[in-house]
Amino acid sequence: MAGFFSRGSRAEKVDTDASTVVPISHDDFARRIELLDSFENSGLGWFWATDEHGRVIYLSDNAKSRLGLSDAKIIGEQLTEVFRSDDADDMDGEGEGERPLAYYLGARNSIVKLPVKLVASEIDTILEIAGKPQFDDQHKFCGYRGSAKDITNTRETQRDAKRLAQYDALTGLANRHRMNKRLDTALNQYRRDKRACALMMLDLDRFKQVNDTLGHPAGDELLKQVSARLGQIFGTRGEIGRLGGDEFLVMLPDVDDRGELGELGARVIQMLAQPYSINGLRAIIGVSLGIAIAPYDGLNAEDLVKAADLALYAAKGGGRGQYRFYSRELQEGAKLRRQLEEDLRDALVKKELTMHYQPIVRASDYKLSGFEALIRWEHPERGFVSPEIFISCAEDIGMINQIGEWALFKVCEQASEWPVELRVAVNVSPTQFAGSDFVQMVQRALQKSGLAPERLELEITESVFAADENLTREIFRNLKELGVRLALDDFGTGYSSLSYLRNAPFDKIKIDQSFVRGSTDAGNNNSAIISAIVGLADALGLETVAEGTETKDELALVKKRGASHVQGYIFSRPIAHEEALDRLSKGQLIYEPRGPERYRADRRSVLRKIGLIHDDHRYAVTLRNISKTGARIEGLLNVPIGTDVVLDLGDGQLAVATVRRSKRHSQGVEFETHLISDGADGLCTRYRVSPYEIEAAGRPLASLPRDAYGMLLDSSPKRVSSLPRFTEFDFEAASANEA
Repeated sequence: MAGFFSRGSRAEKVDTDASTVVPISHDDFARRIELLDSFENSGLGWFWATDEHGRVIYLSDNAKSRLGLSDAKIIGEQLTEVFRSDDADDMDGEGEGERPLAYYLGARNSIVKLPVKLVASEIDTILEIAGKPQFDDQHKFCGYRGSAKDITNTRETQRDAKRLAQYDALTGLANRHRMNKRLDTALNQYRRDKRACALMMLDLDRFKQVNDTLGHPAGDELLKQVSARLGQIFGTRGEIGRLGGDEFLVMLPDVDDRGELGELGARVIQMLAQPYSINGLRAIIGVSLGIAIAPYDGLNAEDLVKAADLALYAAKGGGRGQYRFYSRELQEGAKLRRQLEEDLRDALVKKELTMHYQPIVRASDYKLSGFEALIRWEHPERGFVSPEIFISCAEDIGMINQIGEWALFKVCEQASEWPVELRVAVNVSPTQFAGSDFVQMVQRALQKSGLAPERLELEITESVFAADENLTREIFRNLKELGVRLALDDFGTGYSSLSYLRNAPFDKIKIDQSFVRGSTDAGNNNSAIISAIVGLADALGLETVAEGTETKDELALVKKRGASHVQGYIFSRPIAHEEALDRLSKGQLIYEPRGPERYRADRRSVLRKIGLIHDDHRYAVTLRNISKTGARIEGLLNVPIGTDVVLDLGDGQLAVATVRRSKRHSQGVEFETHLISDGADGLCTRYRVSPYEIEAAGRPLASLPRDAYGMLLDSSPKRVSSLPRFTEFDFEAASANEA
């Protein structure tokens, strides 16, 4: 151990505390050398030393031998070039690990159990080192003396344990604990750097059905495949985590474009709806997702997760298979949905549910060929409740089978009263279809009502094929033995397989309204898709129904493309049974098309107060209708055509627009940048005013903007009193004068 311990006629040991030299006997020295050699050779630990300049002057021979090192590689090298602090164990990426080795050496502090990598060796080795600075009797620094031991195996075991604690064992994705920690750390950093971060919360639809019908091992395999698809979609753009069960979370740094997020959400919905192959069986699920964005919807992890969860709740409440952006109105919407779930339990008993009927006419002569039965709920206090809302409520609270059975019996009973023998179509939920007594239920409904089986048409979506294929085929065979007809509903909206049409005895294909809508626009591929579906149906001898036809140009197109039947507002909205019965009794079987000549972007009727900004003035106006391209407002008198304004739609949404029509107190405006879908029936801007801009204008960041542009105006140094202003329309005075 030359250079580390002195070997001479008189052995000495250095008392580093007292800075004195204490003689020891030759025998004691020899025994100590023997013990040290034995310790080094055992592999339990090694010794190292540096000079006052931090250069390595000694490393145990056993260490050099085991680690494949030579004196040429290490002796005379800086210790920081031989050992380097091991920060790879920081799995959270927070940079809060051990202080680096250079810090201890620079401060001449003692080193205790510091994990380091052995840089000089080709072997991937982690050592744990300890050491003390050495000083002579003049208190001059002489270097470090220390020990080291190999902790590579221990470190790997610790890392494996830490990984298990932070990652989902089934999918390999981050678990809830890691996602919460990563999100909290990221948002703290992003708030300092004034960056955005989007959060997507996903919940699989019909996953329980797969578990129940194919078994839990199949459910586990499905979750693995879902995780793999999510990885393909997002790649390295963000971190994906599994929160547990069938819930997932995706964190997307530096994304606040709701147009981009909407496209991502639609892609997730489309990709996860593609069929899965599990042990030779076929499974089909869906997904609903909620989207929230920091700093707009929350500044910390807890608030942002709550916002995304509310958006997810709204997506599921809207009919599933959809995405939603968070908005302030969702809080009230969530309360309403919970109340509706409670009220729905009593709706059947109180006879609040009724059946309405929408005509299906022949495309050739517009003669009535049958009706589609549609369930309606007239709430005693809230009025009409959309089926998309209460059907998903029924699924959540386990009432879908009960409501489905009631609807089937009611439709058969009412159709048996019609004076004309027309077909009637009834929608069947996948849950209802997979029920053990579904075929018997249909048989009982026919027997009780006396309705001829060939008049009953069951509309089924492709999701019924998520269950056991043999069982599904047997149900189809038994239904056809009863004599009922089968229609494949919403064809083309998912990943439809032609094997369905080969193996299932369908009589009709219904072309989803999403293909009819906008099919007359130049460059739209929907018309070609309609032609392909009709051609396929004709080859198989099946009827086709073009759903959702609303305008005359759409009607002309679906007829030209060969659809055999048409259904939509162009002929009639769903009507009550009494009205249908009266029409049939009068023999009114021919429907005349009534509707707009051409399709145009949906314009939704609304009635709410918004802000309008012109120069530095802000006015309160009323929004009457809105589309992606423009809106109609009321509240200002005689605004000149061509005036540029900004509409403050709330939640920091500002839409730059130009007045294109103006008549007294009503103006039509065209948006400079088109609005985008919010995933539901609403519209929103791609971007919002950032709370960081509000903060820069002098408002606290914690106060998220309710009237974002108004806040900026309030903080503006400009004097607005001298600027020209529009005349605001006095609705109350006008009403009084008219009276």
